[in-house]
Amino acid sequence: MTHRFTQNPLLTTKDIQPSHPDLVVECVLNPGVFTFDDKIWLLLRVAERPPQKEDFVSFPVMQPDGSLKILAFEKNDPNLDLSDARMIHYLGKTYLSTISHLRLVCSDDGIHFHEPKDFPTKIYGQGNLETFGIEDCRVSVIDGVYHLTYTQVSENGVGVGLIRTRDWHALDRVGMILPPHNKDCCLFEEKIDGKYFCLHRPSGVALGGNFIWLAHSYDLEHWGGHQCILRTRKGMWDAARVGAGAAPIKTSAGWLEIYHGADEQNRYSLGAILLDINDPSIVLARSEKPLFEPLAAYEQTGFFGNVVFTNGHILNGDQITMYYGASDEVICGATFTINEIMANLGVENAVIEHLSLEHTT
Repeated sequence: MTHRFTQNPLLTTKDIQPSHPDLVVECVLNPGVFTFDDKIWLLLRVAERPPQKEDFVSFPVMQPDGSLKILAFEKNDPNLDLSDARMIHYLGKTYLSTISHLRLVCSDDGIHFHEPKDFPTKIYGQGNLETFGIEDCRVSVIDGVYHLTYTQVSENGVGVGLIRTRDWHALDRVGMILPPHNKDCCLFEEKIDGKYFCLHRPSGVALGGNFIWLAHSYDLEHWGGHQCILRTRKGMWDAARVGAGAAPIKTSAGWLEIYHGADEQNRYSLGAILLDINDPSIVLARSEKPLFEPLAAYEQTGFFGNVVFTNGHILNGDQITMYYGASDEVICGATFTINEIMANLGVENAVIEHLSLEHTT
């Protein structure tokens, strides 16, 4: 069903220049995807930190004025918890081991990517809600406007931010649209019954869990009508957490959404759900087995191994070209067909209903 690009990985940490001379690129991951100016574009998440010194762990924190402060702890400090490569726990506080920003690259063939010369290519965190960086952007096109929903990270928590642009030169930073703890937000690219919809992932701590929710809005900034529509499943490939990928695809059978799930061992795979065309709170079908699992070597070993994670794809007829992060370290590509995914869901003869000739998410 799935065909990985033979050129994988398409981008590695060696292909991306650090944003600052005092930092090194540790991870390139989880791109938003779109078409613009007859090219395929990726909005990468680039994670950086200082070069590590023996017996110490160091990491950057952005200050409200945009400068970086480097913190360092001795590895043998009994108060230090480094059990998760992505986080640093120290004296009751949690930090990220890297700081992320968004980096724009483009391609004529969908395989060889480069940073464009005539566009601003770096989007950094700003203000006290993004001091730990910005991450994992989804790009949805609504009425000719590119809407970037991304994760804002700070000591205040993890929330969803929104940026809008028409030309990728001027960026309208709307700010936080879903407060902590929330992430994995994607927008439907057309209205349903006069309302905009999104999928998002608030996280429960003592009660609840890492489930996918649905919300609606009249202006894409203020959201209500929240409903939990997809829960984790004990003992299955998506037992620990689930989260939405790119904007749902409209088909004659319903809205098709590719989502990620993780099990108790933090192994991330991809599956699909089908939502009712008129009421997307109704889940019509769901993958019992993953559509896509971390099986290749570059998906199993890396900064945080056994991970495949997608935020975006290009749709061309029945074919989905998906770009994804592998092992939290590299960017890869793969193709699916809509009918193969539908067959996995037990749905036959679904027809894609295009919003435009080249519908992108």
